[in-house]
Amino acid sequence: MNRSELINLPNILTISRIFLTVLFLGFLFADTWYWRSMAFVVFGLASLTDLYDGRLARSRAQVTGFGTFMDPLADKILVTSALVAFVLSRLVNSWLVVPIVMRDVLITGMRLYGVYHGRQMETSRLAKWKTTVQLVAVVVILFVTGLQEVLGEFNYGYLPMEAAWVPVLFNSLVATVLLLTLLSGVHYFYRAGFSFNES
Repeated sequence: MNRSELINLPNILTISRIFLTVLFLGFLFADTWYWRSMAFVVFGLASLTDLYDGRLARSRAQVTGFGTFMDPLADKILVTSALVAFVLSRLVNSWLVVPIVMRDVLITGMRLYGVYHGRQMETSRLAKWKTTVQLVAVVVILFVTGLQEVLGEFNYGYLPMEAAWVPVLFNSLVATVLLLTLLSGVHYFYRAGFSFNES
């Protein structure tokens, strides 16, 4: 693969998602409420790069092995960073997030193994749905916590985000992500085992 094939807009969008992840974490753990509330915006921008990089690559006939590998990896880095940050902030239960992280580490290892042996593991439709649900879940959690930051700063009288249903909502969203993550993981292992048996 030459440099002109590697450096294209879809791949740039994919790589930018990793840099936006770093920026997102910096905002999320900032000392001031303004920057913490901006974490929602940065994560939203990072999510948009996931929406458009694959579409652009297909429409421009710029699908590359690098992009095929890095796109799901950038997704995992973005979402896993957010979920771990939520655990550290005590917004969600750790036991919901740990299996998600473990599954993503295993799948990434399988992808690296496949690349080493000259085989590219394609992202399944179920995994794409899982990623979409992950992004939506994180966006909702960030929106609610960001809104709480803003209303709290301006001394809004009643904060509905402090109600008892908020932790239930957050953990229910992550539980849904966990279910899809486990299902897609089983699907990947089934496909990988079938592929290895054929080879």
